Amino acid sequence: MKYNKFLVGILGLTLSLTACKKDLDISNTNLPTPESAQNEPGVLSFAQGAIYRNGFYDLKYSDGVYGRYWAGTIGFQELMGDIIGAEAANAYMNQIGCPDKVTLDDGTVVLNPASIKTQYALCRYVNQNAQGVSNTTNYQWSYMYNMITAANGVLDLCKKVTFSGTAADTKKATVKAWAYWWKGYAYAQIGSMYYAGIIQNNTPSQASTNGNYVTKEAIIKESNANYDSCVSSLGSASSAADYTATMTKLVPSFLQKGKGGALTIDMWKRSINTMKARNILVNTPVSAMTAAQWNDILTLTTDGVKSTDLIFTARTDASGSFIESTVADKISQSTTTASTNTYKLSERWVQEFRAGDKRKDNNVITLASVGIFNTDRGNAFNTRYSLKNGGAAIAGVVTYSNTTSGANEITIAATYEENELMKAEALIKTGSIDLGVKSIDAVRTYQGAGLAAIGTGLTAAAAYEELRAERRIGLAFKGLSFYDARRWEIIAPDKARTNCVVVSSAGKVSTKATIVYGFLDYWDVPDNELAYNPPATGSAPVKNPKQ
Repeated sequence: MKYNKFLVGILGLTLSLTACKKDLDISNTNLPTPESAQNEPGVLSFAQGAIYRNGFYDLKYSDGVYGRYWAGTIGFQELMGDIIGAEAANAYMNQIGCPDKVTLDDGTVVLNPASIKTQYALCRYVNQNAQGVSNTTNYQWSYMYNMITAANGVLDLCKKVTFSGTAADTKKATVKAWAYWWKGYAYAQIGSMYYAGIIQNNTPSQASTNGNYVTKEAIIKESNANYDSCVSSLGSASSAADYTATMTKLVPSFLQKGKGGALTIDMWKRSINTMKARNILVNTPVSAMTAAQWNDILTLTTDGVKSTDLIFTARTDASGSFIESTVADKISQSTTTASTNTYKLSERWVQEFRAGDKRKDNNVITLASVGIFNTDRGNAFNTRYSLKNGGAAIAGVVTYSNTTSGANEITIAATYEENELMKAEALIKTGSIDLGVKSIDAVRTYQGAGLAAIGTGLTAAAAYEELRAERRIGLAFKGLSFYDARRWEIIAPDKARTNCVVVSSAGKVSTKATIVYGFLDYWDVPDNELAYNPPATGSAPVKNPKQ
C-alpha cells in the first residue's frame, strides 16, 4: 500500500471544508469534520457539504478563470468540443482547444500558432508535476477523486452513526445511496476522460491509496457498480416519508426549486439508468457500437429521466457555496458591444441552429463588430456572437446563462434532454427512424425551440444529422460535447470536420472551412498523481499510446 501525497492533500480539504447548517454558507467557520459528525444531524450535514464543496468547488488552487469545476473543468471539455473558444492563457486553456489546422474557403491553411504545435504535444508538455496548477489535465482528476474521498468518508460515518426513530434503516440507506450515487458519478467522469484510474475505496481515516492503476473500462465498470449499490441502498428505504425527509436535508434548500429537489426513489433510479446509458454511449465510437449496446441504451433510456422528473441541479448563491460561475456565464453579456468575455461563443455551435429556432433568438446576440483576437492564441476562435445574459425573455424558451445570483439552473447530471436524445440515437441506429425523430422533436418542444416537427420518412443519414445537431444545441454547456466529438471520430489528427463556419483574422467568413482538431481522445493520468503514487507492478498503462 503506497502513501499518496496527492490524495492526502485532497483529504485535508475534505476534513476542513465540508458542510454547515446554512446550505454550504462558506462564511460559517463551524464546519463539521468526520470526527464531529458522529450523530445523525452531523452526518447529514457532512454528507451534503463533503460532496458539493469538495467535488465541485474546493481545490487548493483556482484563479477565477479556470479553477472551479463548472467554469473550469467543464470549460476545458467545452473548448475541446468546439462549443466555445478562449484567448486567455491560464492553464494553457487557449491551447487545449486550439485545432491543429484550419483550411479556409479560399484554400488558406492556418496552423496552430502556439510554439507547441499540436494538442497531443501540449497534453504531454503540461502534464508534468512541475507544471503544478498549470497542468490542464489535472483538474478533473483532482475534483473527482476529491469527491470519491468525500463519499468514502460518508460511507464510513454510516457505519458508526446511530440514526433515530423507527425508520432509522431508511435514513441510513438514503445517506448510503447518496454516497454511492456520487461515487458512481465521479468514477464515470474519470473513466470517460482518462486512460486509466485508481479504484479508491479506503476510508478517510486510512489516509492511503494504492498504486494499482486500472483501465478506463474498469473505472466505468466501477462507476456502474456504485450506481447499482445506490439502487440497492434505495431498495432498503422502506419509509417513503423518512426517505423524503432525509433527501430534503441532503439537497441544499436553495437547490430545491425548478427541476431540482428531493428526488423520489423512482426518479433517482431513472437518473441512474440515464447515467449508465451515458457510460456506454460516450465511451464507444459510433462506428464500434454493437446492436447489443444500442439495445442496452434503449432499455435504460426507456426507463430513464422523464420530462416531469426532479433531477440533480446547481445554482449560484450569494455565498458562492459551490458554483461561482459556469461556462455560459463566462460568455454572456447584456449588450451587443464588440467585447467578449473569458470564453468566446464558437461559430461552429451557432451554425448548428435550424432556421427559426427560438433558442437562438432567446440566447444568441450578434456583436456590434466581429470579435477578432490575438492570432498567437488560436486559429478558430474569432466570432460574431455572444450569449445574452438572462436571455431575451421569450416565454417558455430555455435560457443558457443568467449571472444574477440563483437565477440560472445548471443541470449537473442526467437530464430529460440527454435521455431522450440517447433514446433517439439508439432508435435511429436500430432502424426505428421515425420514432427516433419524434424523440428529437420532443426535446426541441421541451426547450421551447418553436420548430415544426421534423416529420417522417427521413433517411437514416438525414435523421442522424438532425440528432447530431440537436445534441450540440440541446446539451450545450453540460460537459458532453467533447465526448460526442470523440465518439463521432472527428478529433483525431487524421480526421477532420468539414463545412465549418470560421472567421479569419481579417474578419472574412468561411462557410465551407475544414478543421483538423488533432485532440487526444483520453488524457494520460496526471503526473501530479504519478509523482507521488507511481504505478505498482501489474498496473494498467497510465499513458495513452497515441502519439
